[in-house]
Amino acid sequence: MKLRGRPNWIFMALAILVSCQVSYWSTSAQEAPKEPNYVKAHYTKYEYRIPVRDGKKLFTSVYVPKDSSQPYPILMQRTPYSVGPYGEDQYKEHLGPSDEFEKAGYIFVYQDVRGRYLSEGQFLEMNPHLDVKKSARDVDESSDTYDTIEFLLKHLANNNGKVGIWGISYPGFYTSASIIDSHPALKAASPQAPMTDLFFTDDGYHGGAFMLAANFGFYTSFKPLPEPATPPKSPVPFDFGTPDGYDFFLRVGSLRSLNKLYLKEGNPLFNDQITHTTYDDYWKARDLSRHMKNIKCAVMTVGGWFDGEDLSGPFKTFQAIEQNNRAIPNTLVVGPWVHGGWAGGDGDHLGDVQFNARTSEFFRANIQFPFFEYYLKGKGSGLPKAYVFETGTNVWRKYDQWPPAESHAKTLYLHAGGKLSFDPPNENEGWDEYISDPAHPVPFVNYIATSVPQRYMVDDQRFAARRPDVLVYQTETLDEDVTIAGPVSPKLNVASTATDSDFVVKLIDVYPDDYPDNEVANVSKRVLGPPSVRMGGYQQLLRGEPMRAKFRNSWEKPEPLVPGKVSQLSFMMPDVYHTFRRGHRIMVQIQSSWFPLVDRNPQTFGEIPDARPEDFKKAMEQVFHRKDAPSGVQLMVLVR
Repeated sequence: MKLRGRPNWIFMALAILVSCQVSYWSTSAQEAPKEPNYVKAHYTKYEYRIPVRDGKKLFTSVYVPKDSSQPYPILMQRTPYSVGPYGEDQYKEHLGPSDEFEKAGYIFVYQDVRGRYLSEGQFLEMNPHLDVKKSARDVDESSDTYDTIEFLLKHLANNNGKVGIWGISYPGFYTSASIIDSHPALKAASPQAPMTDLFFTDDGYHGGAFMLAANFGFYTSFKPLPEPATPPKSPVPFDFGTPDGYDFFLRVGSLRSLNKLYLKEGNPLFNDQITHTTYDDYWKARDLSRHMKNIKCAVMTVGGWFDGEDLSGPFKTFQAIEQNNRAIPNTLVVGPWVHGGWAGGDGDHLGDVQFNARTSEFFRANIQFPFFEYYLKGKGSGLPKAYVFETGTNVWRKYDQWPPAESHAKTLYLHAGGKLSFDPPNENEGWDEYISDPAHPVPFVNYIATSVPQRYMVDDQRFAARRPDVLVYQTETLDEDVTIAGPVSPKLNVASTATDSDFVVKLIDVYPDDYPDNEVANVSKRVLGPPSVRMGGYQQLLRGEPMRAKFRNSWEKPEPLVPGKVSQLSFMMPDVYHTFRRGHRIMVQIQSSWFPLVDRNPQTFGEIPDARPEDFKKAMEQVFHRKDAPSGVQLMVLVR
């Protein structure tokens, strides 16, 4: 073994020591190995093609406990991503949301949704719900689930007459859709990171801006399927031809060019995304929160504070259920997780940010499993209205509503000299300005990636703060903790020399300069050199969202900016539950690009997917902070 080309047994020994320590820390956090082939040893698999009311048949895999000494509840998942492996002699390696369920005794059901893989019918993206069904031809995900449950209750021996359903992301959408006008036997449901309203801060658009890298990456593989179809044994990932996504998307130009050159206009699902650039009927029909009614079961909606894909879905789903179904148990659970991060791993950190608790393990064992055990088996007790993890202090807390009744709106105002405070500006202040150049957009991470790294949601923002096209405002060092709990609402007064521009607002927690490095990083530093990041002065992203200025007055009918005229931008970011600790600072950064997370605004009013090279123009952006044109960020400050 050599280090930097020279043998050195001391460094070899130290490196091995660190490797052993890290290996011990990671393996000791894992559960004991499970019995090999546990599922096949304890379950019998059946496959059904379940007929639904319009005559189509939905492919369904069922795993029944071999122990028939007691009746079992049914726990199901409906998915567009395949229920494979196919064949009654082919078994999944794991069943249910987590290991606890396999050994507790459930009948597990997995179903290919309409039009996917071995299920018949037409697949529709975010299949719209039909409030009124006039005939057997009027079908949606609610009716498909209802008919499926009816079949299962009649054909699965030894079931106890109770059904639960869960799913993450797209299966989370199907879970939400399944509980509308729900079957009487459906007793418990858990939509987790559910896709809910793709135009408003879910997967598709944020503030009217297209989520470029994530959507392109998704639709390179998620496409309409022939009927029937099975997943390829060896999926072929898209070849970007470069490890640098920033360079790839910059060179390709417009969205329409991207679609033509690389997708060959062959995926109508992606084409729909870039064609419906306003909040039109296509998107309105797919806003599932409008239909969350006549729900008869207990619901536990789950989300992650740092979910870069479906962050707002859990909150919209929870609030819609709360408003329209007062009589049912309705719980919101949110932890410090990325998209689906609660389903695996420890959940003790994200990137460089530590949470000092195995939050994912805690959720699986102490929240999710007891929820289904209580409503499907009558064991234990129910959950509070909101069970949420407070970052910063890193503790779980329970509330009887969300946001908590103790949180109140309070605005942090921008001031001259990069200052930020709860005091409004006076008449002597003016504005700050910067040049936004679409040819040199602000990157959303300071490292090379073609995808959207999940850790970007808490990444250090010092690289951005040093750019001349990013405005930075921060408070004085806090002399007491400040806790925020609820949505974040930027309210800006801006002007531009362009006819359209984006304004990205980021809320950041600035660590003290003497904040210690992470323990493992310190060990690595002593042995192998500097850690990857120094935590002193770390600028942790808490929430960031773009706002496309042409939507400032209407999501349906965009309007150009009048160059030089002051305009008001007011929008809402998804909820945050975080404590800025004493000794930290609160920071706000403002910029006009966030690439390639968000598509580039050419800064010329028009249909952005069709923008020509000459439409991409520099613009002078102004953000005002004076008494008659204040700018700031409204927070929900929690008073304890």
